[in-house]
Amino acid sequence: MISSAVKASVSDLFNPDNRLIYFVPKYQREYVWGKSHWESLFDDIVDNESEHFLGSIICIGHKPDNSLDPIRLELIDGQQRMTTLSLLLLALYVHLRKVSKDQNDNSEDLIAELINLKHKLILKSDKKTLRLLPSSSGENLDDFEYTVKKVLGIDGIKLKPSRLGLRRINLAYKYFSERLGEVRKYNSGEESIFDLSKTLNFLKKVNSALIVKVEVDSLSDAFTLFETLNHRGTPLMPVDLIKNSFLNHLEKENKGSIDKNYEKWLKLINNLTDDYKYQERFLRHFYNAYKNDKSIAVPKKQKATRSNIIDIYTTLIKLDASSFFDKLYNSSEYYNRLINLGNESNSREVRSSLIDLYNISAAPSYVLLLYVFEKLQLSDNQKVELIDYMVKFFVVRHITNTPPTRDLDNIFIEVISMLHNNNGYDFELISNFLKEKTSGFDNFKNKLSGSIYDENSGATRFILCKIEDANGQTKERFVNLWERDSKKKFIWTIEHIFPQGSSIPSSWVEMIASGDQEYAEKIQDNYVHTIGNLTLTGYNSNLGNLSFEKKRDKKNKEGSFIGYKNGLFLNEELKDCNQWDKSSINNRSHTLVEMAIKLFNIYNYDQNVKF
Repeated sequence: MISSAVKASVSDLFNPDNRLIYFVPKYQREYVWGKSHWESLFDDIVDNESEHFLGSIICIGHKPDNSLDPIRLELIDGQQRMTTLSLLLLALYVHLRKVSKDQNDNSEDLIAELINLKHKLILKSDKKTLRLLPSSSGENLDDFEYTVKKVLGIDGIKLKPSRLGLRRINLAYKYFSERLGEVRKYNSGEESIFDLSKTLNFLKKVNSALIVKVEVDSLSDAFTLFETLNHRGTPLMPVDLIKNSFLNHLEKENKGSIDKNYEKWLKLINNLTDDYKYQERFLRHFYNAYKNDKSIAVPKKQKATRSNIIDIYTTLIKLDASSFFDKLYNSSEYYNRLINLGNESNSREVRSSLIDLYNISAAPSYVLLLYVFEKLQLSDNQKVELIDYMVKFFVVRHITNTPPTRDLDNIFIEVISMLHNNNGYDFELISNFLKEKTSGFDNFKNKLSGSIYDENSGATRFILCKIEDANGQTKERFVNLWERDSKKKFIWTIEHIFPQGSSIPSSWVEMIASGDQEYAEKIQDNYVHTIGNLTLTGYNSNLGNLSFEKKRDKKNKEGSFIGYKNGLFLNEELKDCNQWDKSSINNRSHTLVEMAIKLFNIYNYDQNVKF
């Protein structure tokens, strides 16, 4: 399994006299280390004596076809560490050249040190081949090659990759350059922290730092070690480990297929977006949706969780990696229809309902929808009916906090088991079961009528948006209430008409309580977060503690109304209002609660709202 394991210094690993190349297979993720890793590596080397231990790397040796060709080591584990060390050496090369020039030191020893540094990164034999070839995932390899060759002045450099300055490789090099260029300031001036002497001493520590280099005979051996020796690196996420397990077993089934299988894996991941939370959630939802299938069920694993998902998937992969991967990929296509809100495989009506489901934060329901979309043949009307019911269910749940969050996964898993045993789709079965899990209509109505903003501000915003959609949106006048700004924050936000701040402005004390400060505070305590005191505005920060009249009549620089005369249905009553008090809040609350109940009623009888 292990052909060799040696303790090697950084100087040995990057020996300028060796014709040795480390290359990272393309199926590995790109460089992901960040500032905390760079800082830790740099400070650990500075603070410790020589021969500081940096961890381990795992390689597979590949003999060259031609004895004159470089030896190639496939770096299975250690890309993050080796890339970081390379960028540190690159920054040291530039800094050492600068400080030696500043101090007019042209000694042969220093020139030799600079030449050696350069050839730690570029092979001496042809003076252009990179010693380290990181993963080509994304722009990773292009970023590294451009950065190294540009700094070293190597001919034949490619065009600068777009947005290079925003990615990790460039940022890591910049970080090390800035650390080496730091100065210590005094009243009389300043001095470099890393002058020539200290730079050479630091370089000596870097060169002497130790790494255990493990060479194995096969990819299978490498994957086994990869999962167990990944200490001091970026912790592997379940998705990474499951990917490695898939590639390992698929390679065993069909030698030489790893590139092809990696491309298949990328297609699966693309279906789940590049957001890790979607990827990990899909893996849990897939198992929980299909664990009633004998080919999927793992003994003693009733539910996939974050803590057992690796065990579940490694077990299933070992049984039949190829067929299991095909099932997983097919399901990822259906899952994409749920999370990709623009997926044109869905009808316009289904897409619209899924947008609402996303906006109300109903992710636990996706496990049921995955099962229903893939397993059962539903018409678009049936899909819309089910999704819309889920939206209503989650509005009720979020406002009442019943059922509790911890129970949601189990509830939807139980619904799937009921459908599985029922041998078919049954909307009434689903809706009745979910309705029984809520706290009932009376509690829903009471929560709507109370301090709803305190219960769940996100759900409150959703309710206000849907009331506006149902009453104020037309083809001629449409406002995207879910639009976000460049910082990913909502443009349209909840505005408290009577301000919520602890220091109530005097104008509001006068209007709401006829100048009685204590009574104004009492009204604020009881009514400020009720739905009647809430509206939507795209300029919340501009309104704040202004008087009611100023909020109502506020205009922007262009002369357009941005206060309560902004044209929204929610503000229709406010735009002509001259007085805002407890009675105004109560009356508006009654109206909006009635509207909310009509929109989100999951109960089977007509509700007469009584206050």
